[in-house]
Amino acid sequence: MSENTINAALRRLGYSSEEMTGHGFRSMAATGLHEMGWKSDPIERQLEHAETNKVREAYTHAAQYLEERTRMMQAWADCAQWREGCSDPSQGGMLKRQLRC
Repeated sequence: MSENTINAALRRLGYSSEEMTGHGFRSMAATGLHEMGWKSDPIERQLEHAETNKVREAYTHAAQYLEERTRMMQAWADCAQWREGCSDPSQGGMLKRQLRC
């Protein structure tokens, strides 16, 4: 997915380019997920950063870290829901500030 696609989706959600960009969202997510205690490899795989090691890339599959990524995205969703008053605020320092959790 291109950065322009993500930026267009953010605009449709009501975020101005001064408030949030695709790269800013990725940065916020990566920082927040690290602060929540998730490991780097599943975070990077979820956020679709390309593998720089070409040998490793040749053996990487889309389902890599799938179970851990599923739990991680549920924790992210729980924090986003809490922002809307729906869940528990016990997750992540930076995420709380950025998502107002």
